Amino acid sequence: MAITLVDRLREVLRTRHYSQRTEGAYVGWVRRYIRHFGRRHPREMGGAEVGQFLSWLARERQVSAATQNQALAALLFLYRDVLGRAIGDVGVTARARTPERVPVVLSRREVRLVLEQLEGVPRLVALLLYGSGMRLMEALALRVKDIDFERGEIVVRRGKGAKDRVTILPDGVRPALERHLRRVRRLHQRELAAGRGGVELPGAFGRKSPRAEREWVWQWVFPAGRAGADQETGEMRRHHLHPSAVQRAVAEAVRRARIGKRASCHTFRHSFATHLLESGSDIRTVQELLGHSDVATTMIYTHVLGRGARGVRSPLDG
Repeated sequence: MAITLVDRLREVLRTRHYSQRTEGAYVGWVRRYIRHFGRRHPREMGGAEVGQFLSWLARERQVSAATQNQALAALLFLYRDVLGRAIGDVGVTARARTPERVPVVLSRREVRLVLEQLEGVPRLVALLLYGSGMRLMEALALRVKDIDFERGEIVVRRGKGAKDRVTILPDGVRPALERHLRRVRRLHQRELAAGRGGVELPGAFGRKSPRAEREWVWQWVFPAGRAGADQETGEMRRHHLHPSAVQRAVAEAVRRARIGKRASCHTFRHSFATHLLESGSDIRTVQELLGHSDVATTMIYTHVLGRGARGVRSPLDG
């Protein structure tokens, strides 16, 4: 029964064009919810059980507020969109605390030190993250057609919230990116000659234009090192580079650079926003480049500008 329900959940998520990462997260939460109550079918449960599950996550598992909210979103989707009924009253639920954290930001010197420890594709990806403010998965999901060298722009497709946006193609990364794309094109030509060279296409576009999967413009900018079987069709295709490859390289680069901060790939995005604001860029412009729906989200970077806490001068320095 649970297997059929999970299959139905996947089907509805794909019909609504949810991302693969969201699909995996929602399926995982539904499975945990079912196991938590002894494999009872969710139709036999409702708001009371959902509330108990969320409270258990906060009290016993001590998950973050974001994790608890994701679990709630998955269960709301299950009841509303898959089972076709309201979830009901979840009662008084223990809520995980939402900490107010200031993002980790590297100085320009620290960014340079970390980049000097990187090489190859991870270095190129890191340059794009810092130079354009993209998230890691946004950079890895780039296709050749998304990079406009003439206009100096990168089109981010289906970013967070399934929104498209345009951001900067930094001049400093162009030569390396052009060399990289020439290598990728040679790889693509070899695969075409071997009867392969197809990539996954978004939504129903693959059915409408089946030949597009082998066209150069639809190829990944950062393809994986080897081809793998497609989850749905079983066809051998080359997917984009896995995020863990870049994450490991950046973590090692931070360690070797001896940066006294807990930096990651996402830190480049924080540093991009902060350094733009330090240089006098308008906060609305930074908001659009980052793809934030609300300028209040972008305002967090005003607290980490390189002018001391709250932008004031200590009386000791007077």
